Amino acid sequence: MQDQRNDNLDAARRTVTRAGEALADLIERPLPPGLYLVATPIGNLGDISLRALAVLARANLIAAEDTRHSKKLLSHFGIQAELTPYHEHNAERERPRLLARIRAGFSVALIADAGTPLISDPGYKLVREALDQGLAVTSIPGASAALAALTSSGLPTDTFLFAGFLPPKSGPRGTRLAELKGVPATLIFFETGPRLAKSLTDMAEVLGPREVAVCKELTKLHETVTRGRLDTLKLATANKETPKGEFVVVVAPPTAEESAVSDEKIVSALKEALATQSFRDAVRGVTAALGVSRTRVYDLGLSVTRKRG
Repeated sequence: MQDQRNDNLDAARRTVTRAGEALADLIERPLPPGLYLVATPIGNLGDISLRALAVLARANLIAAEDTRHSKKLLSHFGIQAELTPYHEHNAERERPRLLARIRAGFSVALIADAGTPLISDPGYKLVREALDQGLAVTSIPGASAALAALTSSGLPTDTFLFAGFLPPKSGPRGTRLAELKGVPATLIFFETGPRLAKSLTDMAEVLGPREVAVCKELTKLHETVTRGRLDTLKLATANKETPKGEFVVVVAPPTAEESAVSDEKIVSALKEALATQSFRDAVRGVTAALGVSRTRVYDLGLSVTRKRG
């Protein structure tokens, strides 16, 4: 057993040596002018890539969403670089300045507070304008909260849609969810702690009892992935204190049965149920029997009662 541990320790030391040699080789290479989109860790600093470190160490300028936050990352790895803020509030003003620096022969690295740039941040327009001006744009891939959540969710990964943050108010949020409910793909959302319970409730109402994974503190010490169904998790979160931080919510695609249920079939079932039940009970019963979203049944039920009136 001790011999095995020594062998493992020797192998780990060789890995450290090889990684250091690889990083040294990358840093010694010249960094051509251009815009570099550098993915940074979403929590665990060990997730940064050697290539990302080499670009950040050599870049003439680093544009960061929050320079105070990014200084901690750079300081951890001993990187001293010129930092400039680039976020949604100053993007219109700063974008021409960054592009001018690149045209003058500088290398500019763009980083987000965490994860891959351009995912729910203002980097998209910077990339578009850089490309329009014929400037080089290079992506340095790495950590992504959306993909980390998807791959650990246990839900289908062959087709997925990243939908970002839902609208903060329930009405527009329900409208957006209704637009997405027929998409034949796993859905990925970002959500804040204060809105999580209400968003899960709206998802259950619109999307029905689909499987869901709620991911918190990904890659960090207290990482949690809570799996279940929307109709049960909404109740669990409703009875707890408001959680802090940001979450990734991964929702399963519609089932084949749900996709195959036509409006005509729902209306027929509603008419039969309404003959003996209240509107509320009819909606609940048809929703459960056909495995479709309550919102869809409710809306069709309203159309049926209007015609009767």
